[in-house]
Amino acid sequence: MNYYAESIQNLIEELSQLPSIGAKSAQRLAFHILNMPKERVERLSSVILTARKNVTYCKECFTLTDSEICPICGNPKRDKKTIMVVEDTRDLIAYEKTGQYEGVYHVLHGAINPSLGITPSDIRLKELMQRLQGEVDEVIIATNSSLEGEATAMYISKLLKPAGIKVTRIASGVPVGGDLEYIDEVTLYRALKGRTEL
Repeated sequence: MNYYAESIQNLIEELSQLPSIGAKSAQRLAFHILNMPKERVERLSSVILTARKNVTYCKECFTLTDSEICPICGNPKRDKKTIMVVEDTRDLIAYEKTGQYEGVYHVLHGAINPSLGITPSDIRLKELMQRLQGEVDEVIIATNSSLEGEATAMYISKLLKPAGIKVTRIASGVPVGGDLEYIDEVTLYRALKGRTEL
């Protein structure tokens, strides 16, 4: 039984389709939107439509952008000889927020996952290989530490070894504030393996 008018129910259902939005969150968002001034709702819908229409992939790194080349790839100060490979644009943003990386990126838009039918041809590996035809000194693999991320990292590493390009993998280990007793064995092993001298 529907408790709401059809328009409200439709709004709740659409909002609940968004990632990490459950039924209760969708309901709260719907009522928030309905209580917003009409001008703000129109602006919100306009911004969503404009973003969906204008945002595309960077021709070089395949991150999301609203121009042909993203600001990172278009920045002459970035080290184009170092490419960090990430799974998606959110990972790129996370590294950019550190302010410590000066190279460029390559966004795969996924990871190899045979159980879901995602093969190497379904992610942007072919485009990565094309980029490596230029002058590249190092490829940093920064895929997630999940099973799929590790499989993708190994696959990329095997692809690049014959090209003579330096391939590195980001370190992973114990998070700041983490209790050792709650951390899995693989993470502890990688933390031990990646230890540095103090």
